[in-house]
Amino acid sequence: MTRSVAGLITGRWTKYLVIAFWFIVVAVAGPLAGKLTDVQSNEAKSWLPGNAESTEVLDRQTAFASPDTIPAVVVYERASGLTPADQAAIAADAQEYGRIPELDGQVTGPIPSEDRQAAQLLVPLNLGAEGWEKAGAIVDEMRATATDGANGMTVHITGPAGQAADSAEAFEGIDSTLLYAAAGVVIVILLFTYRSPVLWLLPVISAGVALSVSQAVIYLLAKHAGLTVNAQSAGILTVLVFGAGTDYALLLVARYREELRRHEDRHEAMAFALHRAGPAIIASAATVAIGMLCLLFAETNSTRGLGPVAAIGIVVGLAAMLTLLPALLVTVGRWIFWPTRPRYGTAEPTTTGLWAKVGARIAGGPRITWAVTAIVLAIMSIGVIQLDATGLTNKESFRGTPDSVVGEDVVAKHFGGGAGSPVIVVADASQITQVRAAVSGTSGITSVTSPVVQGGDGFLEATLSSPFDSEEAYETIDRVRDAVHAVPDANAQVGGTTAINLDLQRAARDDRNLIIPIVLAVVFVILAILLRAVIAPLVLMATVVLSFGAAMGVSALAFKYIFDFGGADSSFPLFVFVFLVALGIDYNIFLMTRVREEASRHGTRRAALIGLAATGGVITSAGLVLAGTFLVLFTLPLTAFAEIGFAVAFGVLLDTIVVRAVLVTALNLDIGRYMWWPSKLTQVPDAAPEPAEPSLTGARSTPD
Repeated sequence: MTRSVAGLITGRWTKYLVIAFWFIVVAVAGPLAGKLTDVQSNEAKSWLPGNAESTEVLDRQTAFASPDTIPAVVVYERASGLTPADQAAIAADAQEYGRIPELDGQVTGPIPSEDRQAAQLLVPLNLGAEGWEKAGAIVDEMRATATDGANGMTVHITGPAGQAADSAEAFEGIDSTLLYAAAGVVIVILLFTYRSPVLWLLPVISAGVALSVSQAVIYLLAKHAGLTVNAQSAGILTVLVFGAGTDYALLLVARYREELRRHEDRHEAMAFALHRAGPAIIASAATVAIGMLCLLFAETNSTRGLGPVAAIGIVVGLAAMLTLLPALLVTVGRWIFWPTRPRYGTAEPTTTGLWAKVGARIAGGPRITWAVTAIVLAIMSIGVIQLDATGLTNKESFRGTPDSVVGEDVVAKHFGGGAGSPVIVVADASQITQVRAAVSGTSGITSVTSPVVQGGDGFLEATLSSPFDSEEAYETIDRVRDAVHAVPDANAQVGGTTAINLDLQRAARDDRNLIIPIVLAVVFVILAILLRAVIAPLVLMATVVLSFGAAMGVSALAFKYIFDFGGADSSFPLFVFVFLVALGIDYNIFLMTRVREEASRHGTRRAALIGLAATGGVITSAGLVLAGTFLVLFTLPLTAFAEIGFAVAFGVLLDTIVVRAVLVTALNLDIGRYMWWPSKLTQVPDAAPEPAEPSLTGARSTPD
């Protein structure tokens, strides 16, 4: 950040203009931010790749049924066998369901099981544009009806509609839950870090402003520019803005505290703090934002939409922390640090603090330190072979046992696992009979409906013999696709819930293989430009990738042996990689820019120790904040969120405490000045006095 810009933000009068500007922006953005939920797209198509076969089936099947229509499967069970009274109650329920305003077609059933211990009704529901959010209220009413007329039977609602309702319930209130939890974590850590009862208010206020403004911008883009936003990306936005934004605040406040000991005038101190810390904070935020924008290369709509959503949150958070927060700090004065106000002329405590002592220990044997650390991280990475990121079944997706999961087990027990989630096949009408024969002859298919013809297309449904979200069902989808694609001139395509899940898994795998190399290349270029070196970026990239591997390895073992998760979402490796690499590089940027700043005066080895001592405490606090905010995701009842929260939180802590503090510092000490190759820093002897620094604000230095 240039000196003139820094001085403008912190000027004696211009600071009030900055605060007024943000006040106006929030007043405009607040109402728009509250509408973000209205533009979220949580239906299947918003998650799928645009070119996936199951996506094209969703478009083609509109001639036969609304793409917003999904079946609810109401399953009744009595272990001793259904009685005539039970059958009468089920028939009465069927009549009640026939009066549901959202019914699209006819209620099918009662369909008894062969063992006569269960029966099911199939109720097609048109959820409209509201999707799964509407499913919750409808299914709740259906459950109330079934319970009243069930005559002592156990009754469950499952199928796509039941699963949508349980998902909607899991996501209900997610925005407020994450907001309050993230804010609570940030407040506690800031209280512990600053040891001040009031200082935490300013970063939290700034983060809240940033979140509101970013939500408003995202709402406008979703409504008018086609940006895909879903509950997942909206939830991650809250965590990211509070976590990363507070990180930037911690780094700025730490440098401001340093400068307050060197300058009597607080405006001057903040101007120097912005001038010195601003470039590193901007570079770090740019790295995260650009890393997130790499997700635009993804095939999957939901992953591609997360990129701009996260990048907007980072950019707005950066703007708030480098303008609003400094203006607030210089407005309130030094008293905000009470009871430990930094006084002009006092010594900087970091020079003799914990991290200075850690650096001295590392300096005693840097090579053995980094070698042992790297070996330990590599051993931790071995656990990744236990990671099963091939997707989660419906049962594995929830951390509890919602009604749709219980009902799914009942259906599988009495009717076969594929009941209620049919395979959908669309083909040219002229070849639909041959296509039906091909589907009927496919292993894993138990029954096929008669084809329905509308215009130039034919439509049919098939029932799987395996649970719809099992590996066996996915293999059946591949066999069905091979069979129907072999029918000449049929233009046949296969869709349905199972095909959608399969296409999502494969798209996530392709996205991972494409985007990870792109992110690595982009981050390397940014580091090379920032540090004006080649060796340092290569070293830093290697440490962050090693940290990512260790975090994934430990997470995989924890998922399997501690939390008993059934697997991991197919997008899990990519999301964790992007977050950990982009955010992990953040801390290395903070450290290495300070090391480079000091290296021109003291040499790289001495600068490595100064940099660690000066930034160790604040970077550790920043890591705790970011880890704490991501760990909030673990409180949600959804496995995919919990896994991302745990892995990122553990990875961030590992990166800040071990990789950045120990591994990178040891490498700096061992490699020395070669770290900056091909640049050659002009190094001044340690004893040389530091030159006086000119005023940044142009104002006379006066005491506060």
